[in-house]
Amino acid sequence: MFKNVFGSGFLVRTAHVILTWVVTLILFLHDTELRKQEETGQLVQPVLFVLLVLVSVLLYFAVSLMDPGFILSDDSDKQFSLGVTEEQQNMIPHTTKSMRQRRCGHCLLQQPMRSKHCQTCQHCVRRYDHHCPWIENCVGERNHRWFVLYLVVQLIVLLWGLHIALTGFSYASTWELWLRSNGMLFVVGVLVALLSLIVLLLLGSHLYLVSLNTTTWEFMSRHRISYLKHCGADENPFDRGTFHNLWGFFCNWGTVVWEQVYFREVSDQV
Repeated sequence: MFKNVFGSGFLVRTAHVILTWVVTLILFLHDTELRKQEETGQLVQPVLFVLLVLVSVLLYFAVSLMDPGFILSDDSDKQFSLGVTEEQQNMIPHTTKSMRQRRCGHCLLQQPMRSKHCQTCQHCVRRYDHHCPWIENCVGERNHRWFVLYLVVQLIVLLWGLHIALTGFSYASTWELWLRSNGMLFVVGVLVALLSLIVLLLLGSHLYLVSLNTTTWEFMSRHRISYLKHCGADENPFDRGTFHNLWGFFCNWGTVVWEQVYFREVSDQV
């Protein structure tokens, strides 16, 4: 289920963890409200903040090391036959049926619908979304919801950290003196603000795509994807409505046979 922590991406993960705890330490060492509360014995917020940072780090490692849905055996024929009956297949035009029965040109395994081969991971991934260099792992069927949850927690940590940084700036009579006393905190504040914006945009885009039941890969490359390029610009055969899309994404922990969803939609149109 999990990859080797010392494998590919070790430096990225190490840098992420070091940066996280260095920023946290700076927020405690400067004269911020976090340090004032700690000095006065008001430990509720400092402890909660540290625990939230720890949760974000643990989620980061979980998403980074988790199997995103690698296809390791040639079992898609079995899944395809279980998901779509022969009668349903006969209702679909030959061009639509044949485009599903494809093999990956790299790992030579049959690909279930919505899967894609990742050149970096060297595996086909079920319900492939994208390869994220931040976590050095693919985001796919098994870890996508955890990736979104990680973004939520990380955004809360960053916004809280930005608020804490803003409370630590001290007054000085000149810019030179101000930079001497606040320079490190200013750099941390700018870094946290930039990361907050990036995470906010990432989270917003993923929630939008999830509400449509589409992936980043499908959204960006639908004109090149065999099962989508014949659909209209606003047509998505996997869209079951916003509520059902969100419910299925966050609450359905089983493997979805997307051929069944797709062919049911196409059958209704034939």
